[in-house]
Amino acid sequence: MTHPVEITASPQVSAQILQGKGGIPNNPKLPLLILEQALKLPGGNPPEVIERLLAANNWSGSWRGSIYTYHHYHSTAHEVLAVYSGNASIQFGGPEGINRKLRSGDVVIIPAGVAHKNLGASSDFAVVGAYPEGQEWDLYYGAPGERPAADENIARVPLPTSDPIFGATGPLLEHWTV
Repeated sequence: MTHPVEITASPQVSAQILQGKGGIPNNPKLPLLILEQALKLPGGNPPEVIERLLAANNWSGSWRGSIYTYHHYHSTAHEVLAVYSGNASIQFGGPEGINRKLRSGDVVIIPAGVAHKNLGASSDFAVVGAYPEGQEWDLYYGAPGERPAADENIARVPLPTSDPIFGATGPLLEHWTV
């Protein structure tokens, strides 16, 4: 039997709008959200439990793995990453963006357009990723010519209907308004 994940009632939330620069559009309206130690993970099979939690909150298309070691972003979908093992240094916002250390139990909600890159990780680093229901992700790298089409896509991505961790309440619904 898989034990449920315990959600921290009030995780430390960092909300930061990252401005676009060069080939990386980022998102001028929605902040990157980092929820430190939002999850207290069970023994057994944490990724399965996280996948069920995300699906219950209308975030789908889940996958398990790491974060690419090159700058990339999605112009047609927002993304959540829930760390279930290890730790990593991740850069958000492109080459001149911010660096954050993520560890097991942390959750990151990435608005469409915000670049992310794995700068280095422990050998056991792993995340579950997912997207708001109905959003199909694409993959861009900040290469010349991607904008303005990527900017137009980003402007059309709807807000999620729920927070991926807390559902009908939570940091996403508090910080993502237009």
